[in-house]
Amino acid sequence: MLAATRMPNAEPNVTPMIDVLLVLLIVFMTMVVRVHHTMDVQLPTPCVGACAGDASIVLEVAPGPTYRINRGEVTRSDLEARLRAIYLGRPEKVIQIAGHPRVRYADVMAAMDVAKGAGVRVISIAPKAIQTP
Repeated sequence: MLAATRMPNAEPNVTPMIDVLLVLLIVFMTMVVRVHHTMDVQLPTPCVGACAGDASIVLEVAPGPTYRINRGEVTRSDLEARLRAIYLGRPEKVIQIAGHPRVRYADVMAAMDVAKGAGVRVISIAPKAIQTP
């Protein structure tokens, strides 16, 4: 009798690869939850004509970047000190951010960070006035 010789199996075993894939999937799913950062903002409703505003503080960010608090020019170095002085006696720590259409997103986010550092608790986006014909 001749001994039967077995030919090696050339098919890959995919079970360990699927196990590694599932472990990586679980790791990435848990990391996305931990890395995800949010910022609470209040989106305004557009107002028709001139907006009747209360004594709210509006921080405008223009290209350059140039900063204005209620139409008064403020330098980048004085921005946090000025905001701290404004909000020192205020019980409501709310600010509206108005970004110029050509300003960089990073400049607006930097202004929001400075406002948060100055004690602002709620940041909202300043509404655009709708032009009536």
